[in-house]
Order: sequence, then C-alpha cells, then structure tokens
Amino acid sequence: LFFSRLIFGTLYPAYYSYKAVKSKDIKEYVKWMMYWIIFALFTTAETFTDIFLCWFPFYYELKIAFVAWLLSPYTKGSSLLYRKFVHPTLSSKEKEIDDCLVQAKDRSYDALVHFGKRGLNVAATAAVMAASKGQGALSERLRSFSMQDLSTIRGDSSSTVPPSVTVRTSSKQSQPKTSRSASEGTGSSGR
Repeated sequence: LFFSRLIFGTLYPAYYSYKAVKSKDIKEYVKWMMYWIIFALFTTAETFTDIFLCWFPFYYELKIAFVAWLLSPYTKGSSLLYRKFVHPTLSSKEKEIDDCLVQAKDRSYDALVHFGKRGLNVAATAAVMAASKGQGALSERLRSFSMQDLSTIRGDSSSTVPPSVTVRTSSKQSQPKTSRSASEGTGSSGR
C-alpha cells in the first residue's frame, strides 16, 4: 500500500508536473498545481486521521482509492475539490492567513536568535569550565593562546616569545634583541 501511494500519489504526478512545466501548457500546469494543493491538504489531514481511524476496515485501501480519484482524468477529483472547497475558503481567509504567516515568521526568527545565543553561551561556559578544571592538553592550549593574546593586547610587541618559554644562550653568542625580555628574566639574579 505504501509503494502504490508513493508511485501513484507522488511520483506519477511529479513526472506529469515536470512535463507540464517543460511544455509550458498553462492548462496542464494549473491542473497539476490544483492536485498538489489538494494532496498537501490530504497529507496533512491524514496525519491526524491515521491516529483515530486506522482501526476502520479498509481504511488504507480507501486512502489509495481517494488518491486514484484525485488523479483520474475522468473524475477530475482534485480540480473538483479545489474549485468547490479550497479556493473559496482560501480566498475568504487569505488576509488572515498571510498575517499569521508573517507573525509566525517573525516569532521563529526571534526564537532562532534567542536559542542561538543561549547555545553559544552554553558552549562558552562548557569550554571555560573544562579549562578551569584542568583538562590536560585543552587547558594548556587555552592558556598558551590566552598568554599570547594578552601580550599582543598590552602592546608588548618587543616580546614575541611567550613568557613560559625561556631562551638559553651561551655567553660567547650575542643575544638577539627580540629575546631581550626573556633573557632579562633569567639573568636578573646576576645584577
């Protein structure tokens, strides 16, 4: 039953919709658009009816027969339902539906921004907690980054070597100017 609905309810109409778009035949295009609108409403309704009517004898067979009735060029079921019920209802409620959609769009954007900020805060808190509890390599890596960042923020551009690194030089070699602050830290006891 699932495969027959998939083939006849979805794939067959999708192929003929493609042909209608390709041929640019307005009459066929409108026919298939009406079908897809009715099929979307049917799919939405069956989400709820499946819960309550699945026990009904031949329920699934009736759904397949309904889809065949919608597709049939003899009965023109989708066109009939669209013209008699869907179009008049949507036309009379179009303004309210558009307003609801705009409000829902605005609310969903606000909710997305709110939950995005909360997610970033949770991730930042988790990273800080992991670093503060001494999580091994992550903690050391975060410390080395923060020390480098602090030295560049202070404007100490003469010190390019992180404070945790010491430079050992022999007395015969001249000391480069870039490691002056690091060598002063090790040679200050001799002064």
